Amino acid sequence: MKVHKVDHIGIAVRNLDESLRFFSEVLGLDAEGMQVVDEQKVKVAFLPCGESELEVLESTAPDGPIAKFIDKNGEGLQHIALRVENIEEALVELKEKGISLIDEKPRYGSHGAKIAFLHPKTIKGVLLELTEREKE
Repeated sequence: MKVHKVDHIGIAVRNLDESLRFFSEVLGLDAEGMQVVDEQKVKVAFLPCGESELEVLESTAPDGPIAKFIDKNGEGLQHIALRVENIEEALVELKEKGISLIDEKPRYGSHGAKIAFLHPKTIKGVLLELTEREKE
């Protein structure tokens, strides 16, 4: 498996607009557009930060994964995403190594990326996302 970099860090929030004001006014980070990903019941905004990004996520439904995360843990760090070269091959390799996968096959993510999550119980409590984006 080839990991290129930390792609983004996901931050779960109750109110995306309010959170984006903080990132902009306090940290000087500006979002590059918002997107709703209906399949995941989430509205997201990416904030470029060096070679990586912050992904700020707000649930669009009370039963969405981000809403459930916030109910259980409160707002804050939700996941870390690593950009990989070939997500399908990475998932096969990880499964062979005994890593528990939430997604055995990639699914659609924001900005057209292929994504898959690894179960935090096998990664020291960290929800890890693999992402493969079209060539930039």
